[in-house]
Amino acid sequence: MKKKSYLLLITIISALGGLLFGYDTGVINGAQFYFSKYFELTDALKGWVVGSAILGCLVGAVVSGKLSILIGRKRSLIISAILFTISAYGSGLPSLFPESVTVLVIFRIIGGIGIGIASMNAPMYIAEIAPSSIRGKMVTYYQLAIVIGFFSVFLVTYFIGNDLTQQENIAFGWRYMFWSELIPSLVFLILLFFIPKSPRWLCLKEKTDEALLVLKKIQGEQSAKQDIERIKTSTLNDSYSSEKVNYFSKKILKIIIIGSLLSVLQQFTGINAVLYYGADIFEKALGYGQEDVLKQQILLAFINVVFTLIAMFTVDKFGRKPLIYIGCIGMITGFLVLGVTLQQQIVGILSLIGILIFIASFSLSMGPIVWVLLSEMFPNKIRSVAMSVAVAAQWAANYIVSQSFPVIVGSDINNSTTWNGSLPYFIFIFFILLIIVGTYKFIPETKGKSLEKLEQIW
Repeated sequence: MKKKSYLLLITIISALGGLLFGYDTGVINGAQFYFSKYFELTDALKGWVVGSAILGCLVGAVVSGKLSILIGRKRSLIISAILFTISAYGSGLPSLFPESVTVLVIFRIIGGIGIGIASMNAPMYIAEIAPSSIRGKMVTYYQLAIVIGFFSVFLVTYFIGNDLTQQENIAFGWRYMFWSELIPSLVFLILLFFIPKSPRWLCLKEKTDEALLVLKKIQGEQSAKQDIERIKTSTLNDSYSSEKVNYFSKKILKIIIIGSLLSVLQQFTGINAVLYYGADIFEKALGYGQEDVLKQQILLAFINVVFTLIAMFTVDKFGRKPLIYIGCIGMITGFLVLGVTLQQQIVGILSLIGILIFIASFSLSMGPIVWVLLSEMFPNKIRSVAMSVAVAAQWAANYIVSQSFPVIVGSDINNSTTWNGSLPYFIFIFFILLIIVGTYKFIPETKGKSLEKLEQIW
């Protein structure tokens, strides 16, 4: 029982990187209305401020692979926590160039780099410490932390905004919203000093005795000895020797491409179009008033948390692929309901139900399962670099979706009598269908298999 509690504790601490991921990307949703008025931003400049953090995420993901190899998963997470803290404070600075939006953008990019580093290292670290029988559940804590971050930041920005007048929010309320992130980022930074280094990274650095001690604390002496032998065999395997790795070889490139495409398709479901532009969808497309919009946003975040919890407790029982299939069918159903009601101009409660079905289905499947699969599918020797590429591809896709969605929404063809605003959702359905086909043909079931056993499958 003591070992399970220790594993749970270090999993929760490392998963806080996900909470800050969700919090940092969500805080912009609540603050942007007010800082846009403070800086008197044009629509193009507002898009740049909102999207700048995503570019930072891309940079962070690109450098995270080499960083993780060089200094390890734990120290990489510490660096991300420091960047989160700097970004949270700097984004709300009251006196440094208050007339210039450039300062805000710089600190948003710094936070984005922290997210990019954490989004690769946190799920990988959890996968490398967790026993294979519960690895899926443990990695899902990361996605749960992301959605809790989204949920909590909606509540925080709501209470900050409600306690101030609109003029006060424009003058300084949005700064408090950014500063609220200082609390979780500092907690994350402090707690990271109490978790062990990844045993698989220690083995890669030929610190086998230290790795064995970590595994003993987590799973007991006998199981730890068995695991350490498997890891040693894997890391000494010539196919993935650090001196001989050719990332463009057919064998390795295939794994990286499959992981990257899976990562990209997660974004092409349209999830962040709904999360980033949820307020606009509710207010403009669905006709809700401003007072109702925040309630709908909180409802989305709550549904996100509930169905991520369901995924957490079923991923090791049902497997990864069945949850993807179930979730994809649900996402298609949700967007069909939303798309048809928009196209037929019968917008109302049915449209909201469609969005909720989509969010619930994503939270059950592509949200958590992609992180689980990415943390599992790459061999020990190439995991850092390969996952860095896949996560960078995901952030690039995120940027494409977040920038193209408002363009498509405002296009003449989308607002024609043929589509009536529904076109983006039918585009997303096409990509969700690709996920079903791709999962069936290219993704092996990873449930219950050790990371070293999975190498042999590929």
